[in-house]
Amino acid sequence: MIDSLYIAWRYVVFNKVRTATLVACITLIAFLPMALQLLLAESQQLLQSRATSTPLLLGARGSALDLVMNSLYFDDEAPESLSMQAADEMADTGLGYAIPLYIRFQARNKPIVGTTIDYFDFRDLQIAQGRMLALLGECVIGASVAEEHGLAPGDSIVSSPDTLFDLAGVYPLKMNITGVLERSHTPDDGAVFVDLKTTWVIEGLGHGHEDLSKTRDSSVILNRSEGNVTANAKLFQYPEITEVNIDRFHFHGDSSIYPLTTVIAVPNDAKAATLLRGRYLENQQYHIIRPTEVIEGLLENIFRIKRVIDSVIAIVGLATALAIILVFALSVRLRQGELSTIFKLGCSRMTAVKLIAAEIVIILLASSIISAGLLYVVQTNAETLVTMLIFN
Repeated sequence: MIDSLYIAWRYVVFNKVRTATLVACITLIAFLPMALQLLLAESQQLLQSRATSTPLLLGARGSALDLVMNSLYFDDEAPESLSMQAADEMADTGLGYAIPLYIRFQARNKPIVGTTIDYFDFRDLQIAQGRMLALLGECVIGASVAEEHGLAPGDSIVSSPDTLFDLAGVYPLKMNITGVLERSHTPDDGAVFVDLKTTWVIEGLGHGHEDLSKTRDSSVILNRSEGNVTANAKLFQYPEITEVNIDRFHFHGDSSIYPLTTVIAVPNDAKAATLLRGRYLENQQYHIIRPTEVIEGLLENIFRIKRVIDSVIAIVGLATALAIILVFALSVRLRQGELSTIFKLGCSRMTAVKLIAAEIVIILLASSIISAGLLYVVQTNAETLVTMLIFN
């Protein structure tokens, strides 16, 4: 048998193109279903663990899926906004506490998450470098953001304009990085976290500008009356919040109507959760949802699609197997001269069968080794691949 393997090995090495084609076909058919299963299992675990750790979400009535994907995984498809007053009203029920979120803007293609300090305790996020944000205009970044862009405490990051041509005059804000979070292997690793008021500054609801009563540039004054000075659009607005100008930043209007994308509702217990959901059953403006229910529905659709893909792969695999059998059958016909020589040398038909079987074993063994290597790479990087394919 060793002699047969040696001769078969020399044959497959000599016919490199034919061998490589057969190995590639078998590898793909073996690798794709198993890799798909690994990625789906990882995505299911990642989706469910994040949803399970989030009891309830309060949001404006609309797409529950958009609300969950934006709130839990920071998807850039923002749901309908609700007001800060909704978070206060939910907290005033005494059935739990509220963690407001405003996730609409980006910095270097990473989501900017406006929230409160409670969020970090809720998600058990710890600072690896630097310190926690404390002032307006400060931010902490996830481990993946720091690694990808080479950022550290003391550096800065600039918010991206909401649109290319911002007619409202809302300018990008330069934010000071005060800390880097420990890696949590969740979507938090790829986010930039700021205080809610900082996102409202980016929104244009708050701003800082030079003191009109002390300005020497008369061209910025639109109207001046006793105790009141009105400026025009030429008035310089600060693109960065520093210790020097932070006192000059202010907000206009009632902050209770300022926007949020969602509120994480953390009930005191199971009974409080039921009562909270009941309070919003008839509410025409807001609704409370359980993320686990939404994710379960999403996973059902994903696995329904997977069954279709599995069927397609099975059909393609069958066609490939038949093609490989045909290739070997044609190969035997084309090698009649070689086989005749083997018979003339006194070898039996079993020897010819052993040679062809040895070739098949070598090709299958090569495909198995390559498939195992590829599956190891996929399994090792499954979390990264799922995050990149689903959440980016």
